[in-house]
Amino acid sequence: MDLRKLKKLIDLVEESSITELEINDAEEKVRIVKHGGMVSHHYAMSPLGSVPVTAAPTAPAAAVVAPAEPELPEGDAVKAPMVGTFYRAPSPGAEPYVEVGSAVKAGDTLCIIEAMKLLNEIEAERSGTVKAILVENGQPVEFGEALFIVG
Repeated sequence: MDLRKLKKLIDLVEESSITELEINDAEEKVRIVKHGGMVSHHYAMSPLGSVPVTAAPTAPAAAVVAPAEPELPEGDAVKAPMVGTFYRAPSPGAEPYVEVGSAVKAGDTLCIIEAMKLLNEIEAERSGTVKAILVENGQPVEFGEALFIVG
C-alpha cells in the first residue's frame, strides 16, 4: 500500500468518530485503531511482500513495578568464588552439608560448585550460624553471587 494512502487513512480515523478501521485485500492488511485520542496502526503484507510487518503502540506503556527485594537476615554473605553449578550435598542422594540454622566453624564445607567437571568445595570463612541459603540446589551461579548468609 502506498504510504500516502496509509497516511490519508490514519488522518481519516483521527478526524472522524470511528474508533477502528480494517482493510483487507489479497496482499495487504491494514488495521487502524483509535484509543482515547491516540491512533494505532498495524500494517502487514503477504509473505511475498517486501515491507515488514510494523506496529505502533496502542497506548502509553504502564510503569512496571519491580517486586521488592526480600530482606536478608543480618550476617556475612558467602559468595561464589567462580561460575558453576551449585550443589548443597556431596552426591544426589546425600544429606546437604548445611541447613538454615546449622552451626558452622571456619573451614567447614558449605556446598560444592561444579565448574568444568571439577567439584570445588566452598568452605565457611568464619564460624557462625547459617541464617539463609540463597541459591536452589542444581542452579547455576555467577562469580560473586551470594550463596549463604552466615551470622
